[in-house]
Amino acid sequence: MEKSEIEELRDRVGCAALLEDDGWKVDVKESTRRAVKYRRDAKIVIVIHDGRGWFDPLSAAKGDVFDLAEHLGAHGFPEASARVAALVGFVPAAPAWERQSRPAPIDSVTDRWARRARPRPGSATWRYLTEERGIPESIVATAVQQDLLREGPHGSMWAAHRNGDGALIGWEERGPQWRGFATGGTKELLRLGPSAAPRICVTEAAIDAMSLGAIQVLRPDTLYVSTGGGWSPASEKSIRRLAERPGTRLVAATDNNRQGDVYADRIRAIAAEAGAGYARSRPRAGDWNEDLKALLARIESEPLAKAG
Repeated sequence: MEKSEIEELRDRVGCAALLEDDGWKVDVKESTRRAVKYRRDAKIVIVIHDGRGWFDPLSAAKGDVFDLAEHLGAHGFPEASARVAALVGFVPAAPAWERQSRPAPIDSVTDRWARRARPRPGSATWRYLTEERGIPESIVATAVQQDLLREGPHGSMWAAHRNGDGALIGWEERGPQWRGFATGGTKELLRLGPSAAPRICVTEAAIDAMSLGAIQVLRPDTLYVSTGGGWSPASEKSIRRLAERPGTRLVAATDNNRQGDVYADRIRAIAAEAGAGYARSRPRAGDWNEDLKALLARIESEPLAKAG
């Protein structure tokens, strides 16, 4: 096959087409516009770069549509290219959550952040975090004081990701009906707590970082960080920089599932390479917000039990 033919196939057939044809389904809850998570049984593939790239969060596998065909079972490039060619013209179903692209130019990350109000008691975002998510007001207030939160649309939360110099580079978006990341932004780390703390708890989402902080009553020796629901090269680089500080202890506080264990293994490897301490802190339920809600439910039931 000529190089021009390969490039034409790569342009005409997206990774989603291969996955849908192979019986994979979109995990709507765990997907964003720029990272669509597909599942089949216990397997996961995340499609990125507008459908032209993919990676397996449970392994090192990644690549383009031809690599994906081989990942799905094609033996060698000739069989992979034949499988891709067979799907020319196939249009995968658009996820129901997918929003229309914005026709107007997108303002800078810092400008959009600056135009949003900080959450305050009684606001829609404050109620979402404290009532629906069960995060104590003291934790939300601390996050606001550290300039980590903004009011997103329709009662959603924006949680800031900053680089090592403290510059805003993006934000996690999470609300009752939506999850995503800032358009044009970059995932690195959300950082809650003292920046120089020797104990670093690495979670997968801002909600988890705040929830674990609530469970541990914001330990003064701990920086709670979030990778924003993924594992980007920038996040890994930032964690490595933190691990290299003298006396650092990395705590893999990732979710209690296979993906969380994969991330925990990566954090353990970083700690070993940097000579830092390491521990695995696993939530009892699926994630730390579920643990926080269970803890609050037990606390609320105790007075009733004593009264009875």
